[in-house]
Amino acid sequence: MKLGLVTYNLAATWDLKTLLSRCCEAGVDGVELRTTHAHGVEPTLSAQQRREVRQRCTDAGIAIWGLGTVCEFHSPDPAEVLRHVRSCQDFVRLAADLGAKGVKVRPNALPEGVPQEKTLAQIGSALAACGEFASDHGVEIWLEVHGQGTSLPANVRATMDACRHPAVGVCWNSNMTDRGQDGSIRTSFELLRSFIWSCHITDLDSSYPWNELFALLAQTSYNRFTLCEYPQSMDPAAGVSFLIEYRRRWLDLVRQAGQATTA
Repeated sequence: MKLGLVTYNLAATWDLKTLLSRCCEAGVDGVELRTTHAHGVEPTLSAQQRREVRQRCTDAGIAIWGLGTVCEFHSPDPAEVLRHVRSCQDFVRLAADLGAKGVKVRPNALPEGVPQEKTLAQIGSALAACGEFASDHGVEIWLEVHGQGTSLPANVRATMDACRHPAVGVCWNSNMTDRGQDGSIRTSFELLRSFIWSCHITDLDSSYPWNELFALLAQTSYNRFTLCEYPQSMDPAAGVSFLIEYRRRWLDLVRQAGQATTA
């Protein structure tokens, strides 16, 4: 496993130079660049600007793991869904130019007055269209486990079953709703295990069962990024101190998971 950083929200105000230098200082290996943030990496960049961003990240030794979009496909308005599909395609082109692995999209709600099964099937169909486009560009699509109702792992699994495209996976989001009545996330994880291609982790001091998550990831031989998505914005100095301590805690979790797997 590798440690990355989602720019939402901790690094939302850091420009690209600051972001890269602070990640290097803290020992963070990659980033998910969330749209609208101060780093300015958006589909509006010219071809030359894209080459410059890619080279700056390469020179810093920081991987652009993914692009965090707000593309969502749950609206009952077909024109709105199509607008988001086309926006996702723009981010796929950007990801390909930057050498990013994937583009993160999300469901955000279950619309009132629409059967749940219809919405989940609609999201799955839109994801398949995005996946087809992404596969032509060597990029993956990651569906974030996100949104009121849509974040329930059983609903995410139904969406993925409707999608069934080999270029589309899931971004585990470490939601408290992953837990069963016994506090374990195993049942939720098993529903999505084969689809987990990226992973957001949040406050490691929270009551989320982090040891169990890391053990399950290790058992899956997960060798991709777990990305710190912290809800509070920080100035660069405070952010580096936070990330250094965060990395220490993260390393402990990785070691414990590895020991449990080999025991």
